[in-house]
Amino acid sequence: MHSDLMNRITINPDICHGKPSIRNQRYTVELVLDLLSSGMSESEIINDYPNLEKEDILACLEFASHLVKVKSIYKASA
Repeated sequence: MHSDLMNRITINPDICHGKPSIRNQRYTVELVLDLLSSGMSESEIINDYPNLEKEDILACLEFASHLVKVKSIYKASA
């Protein structure tokens, strides 16, 4: 399923080395997820990063949700 929120996630080789980012800005999905997992609230993130919007944060969560929807996960051998 591809929602309107997912349109906010862009992959551009010229921005952040091609990592998924928000609306072609230098805010990566990884950054937002790290901030959320550190305990920051949505409002704290938006206060610290005023170019971000609530929908950007929701898009990051939806993007991550799609990434973990796999049938099997195997441990890679070293």
